[in-house]
Amino acid sequence: MRFSVRAMVLASLFAVLMVVSAYIRIPFPFVPMTLQTLFVFLSGMLLGPKLGSLSQVLYFFLGLLGLPVFAGGCGLQIFVSPTVGFILGFIVAAYVVGRISHDDTLPLFFRYGVAPFLGITLIYLLGSVGLYFNLNVVAGKSISWLKVLQIGVFPFITADILKGVGASMLSWKIVPILNRSGILQKSSTQIRHKRESRG
Repeated sequence: MRFSVRAMVLASLFAVLMVVSAYIRIPFPFVPMTLQTLFVFLSGMLLGPKLGSLSQVLYFFLGLLGLPVFAGGCGLQIFVSPTVGFILGFIVAAYVVGRISHDDTLPLFFRYGVAPFLGITLIYLLGSVGLYFNLNVVAGKSISWLKVLQIGVFPFITADILKGVGASMLSWKIVPILNRSGILQKSSTQIRHKRESRG
């Protein structure tokens, strides 16, 4: 997989935004609330599936190198952190959100209205699995799935829905402007669909 210099700059920019947003946090037990999900959605919706997920991979590797970019620790210890599932979920969510929102064969409502909420679902799914493993295996506690949801999902779901709405509204307005300016490259789906429409 090859990326242009411009593509790498855009992916790196969103990795930096993820770092900055990690420090804008509201403390909660085990899993703090941050603005990161907003930039996860925006990375996929603005950059597309490959660059969006690449930006999250870059962010993940910054933390693995020991830089203090994670809300729940850094370095290799992140693999036994309560937040590891959420961080891995960022990568998957950015790809899926980007894949859907950049597929112009789909209705606009689905691309911009449904995509971020599928991203939220994926983040919470992987995050809950990681949190359950951490609390029950690493910490040696006996925690039910309901308790995991009460710790890692229920306190954050309303705020993340609002972030998803915000990302959708921003992307709806910004993506056409960026496409016209040539800042963003059209996805392979968009190019293929355009060729098919020409006959």
